[in-house]
Amino acid sequence: MDSNSLFIGILAGIVGGAYLLYGRKTSKVAPMVCGVALMVYPYFVDNTWLLLGIGAALCIAPFAIRE
Repeated sequence: MDSNSLFIGILAGIVGGAYLLYGRKTSKVAPMVCGVALMVYPYFVDNTWLLLGIGAALCIAPFAIRE
């Protein structure tokens, strides 16, 4: 794991935690699921570009999925 992957993983965890807290506060499922996914996926992905792509998709998903 290089420093770029580590930085992206930390950033994804911070954003994921914020989405999780927001989802719990507003009782919305989509931000909670995306938040947990953002905190977990960096453990399984090693490629930097794939980390960026998945992270961007998970960050945009709660706005695309309206309840």
